[in-house]
Amino acid sequence: MSLGLLGKKLGMTHIYDENGKFIPVTVVDVSENEVLQVKTADADGYSAVQVGFANKKESRANKAELGHVKKAGSTSKYHIREFRVEGDSPAPGTALTAEQFSKGQWVDVIGVTKGRGFAGGVKRHKFKGQRQTHGSMMHRRTGAIGCRLTPGRVWKNQRMPGHMGVDRCTVQNLQVVAVRPEDNIVLISGSVPGSKGGLVILRPAKKKPLAS
Repeated sequence: MSLGLLGKKLGMTHIYDENGKFIPVTVVDVSENEVLQVKTADADGYSAVQVGFANKKESRANKAELGHVKKAGSTSKYHIREFRVEGDSPAPGTALTAEQFSKGQWVDVIGVTKGRGFAGGVKRHKFKGQRQTHGSMMHRRTGAIGCRLTPGRVWKNQRMPGHMGVDRCTVQNLQVVAVRPEDNIVLISGSVPGSKGGLVILRPAKKKPLAS
């Protein structure tokens, strides 16, 4: 089973392992995860588990949402995602906790990067920039972007200044440093995309074994 969890990024801190090694970690709150629906190949054409995260007041949900979650005996959720699974799946209404992951497990983390607004080519695409010598007036400008003869136009996907950030980003092969079931918190090594309070998706790593 490759079932994951949804969570809220609380921020970064650091811990020390049993050998005294300093480890920077990201703290992710995975409380209020519940299974809302189980999809099967016979009924839906594929196998998946629909997971809801972050409780919502009934007064803020429409009738379609309320009818959907009440089939599972759950409450309305702010975020709903699906995870493809193979084999047995938990029943609708099952609460998912931080124990879904274990210490040392490799995970992939999906989030939305921080918005940076309008940015130039040097900041957005890591352009080198132009010469810094006396008389130059184009230190951080993009420079030439095409040719008047051939092709006589600007190619599609040419790297240019523009809006930076707010992109869906997946960071693969991060390790679970610790799991705290009493607080429903998972500590993940390194940094993950997004700002504090942002939604992140945790799933077992696709390119790593289940444990170290």
